[in-house]
Parts: sequence; C-alpha cells; structure tokens
Amino acid sequence: MTGAVADEQEYRWRQMSAGDLATVSSISDAVHGRFTEPVAIYAERLALYPAGCRVLERTGGVVGYLISHPWHRENPPKLGALLGAIPPDADSYYLHDLALLPAARGTGAGKAALDFVKAQARALGFSDIALMAVGGADRYWAAQGFAYVPRDVDPSYGPAAYLMLGAVLI
Repeated sequence: MTGAVADEQEYRWRQMSAGDLATVSSISDAVHGRFTEPVAIYAERLALYPAGCRVLERTGGVVGYLISHPWHRENPPKLGALLGAIPPDADSYYLHDLALLPAARGTGAGKAALDFVKAQARALGFSDIALMAVGGADRYWAAQGFAYVPRDVDPSYGPAAYLMLGAVLI
C-alpha cells in the first residue's frame, strides 16, 4: 500500500512512525469526536504491531491513518484500552481504526487501506477481518462486504456500535 490513490502525486499511504502520533491523535479527535482515543493507545498499537499502522500523506501533510493488528474475532478490545500484547492465539485480523479527514474521502484511500488490511490478513493466514463500527460507520463497512455479528458489544463503544466481520478472499 504505497500509492495508487486518486492522484498519485497527492495521496500516498506509508508506514506510520512515532513522529506521526500527534497528527494521528488530532485526526482522531476531528473524525471520531467522543469516540477518540488517547495518543497512548495509538503509540502502543504502533509499538506492538507496526506492520499494521499506516498514514495517508497528501502534499502538505498527513490526512488519514490506519491501525490494524491480529486479535480475537469475537472479543474486540475495549475502546481506549491498552492491549498489553498481541495474543499469540489470535484468530482474526482486527481493523482497529481507519480515519480520513474530509478532503481525503472519495479519493480511493479507504479502498486502498482495506486492500492493505486484506493482504495483511491473508499473509498471516486469517480468513476474516473483524472491526467495531461506531457512529454510523456500519453502513460504509456493510457496503464493503462486512456482515453484522449479532452480539452485545462493550458499552465503551457507545450506542449503535456493531461488531462486523469481513471475509478475506484468497
């Protein structure tokens, strides 16, 4: 996932670094509002699983980010909770967060990020991707082929939060 988003001169996904964390936190605040997480959460995800952390650059700065990692399919982490470690018995690839500032939406960046996540999951031998959809994002994820998992979710995600699963096609 190195480019191929809208105008290749403008948008490019790259590996996240510690120097990006303040910007990632600002984007989270802008995009997620009350569902934003402390910067310590992003720092820990980056430290635990850097291969799943990317930022979307556009001329002039970072306009989005992606955080993903192996996890347990039916037991997503609580919002704002540190993981401690990536479980060695993970059974799914978890898309923790995909956030794009409004200027980056509709550019193909979301599709490129999802393609990256699918490739990561496939390379690790997982058959599905799990995510928590909040704030109405379930409609977007359903349109991307994710299905609702009928179960109660942790209240930290707020009302109208859904656990969703998407297949990783070989």
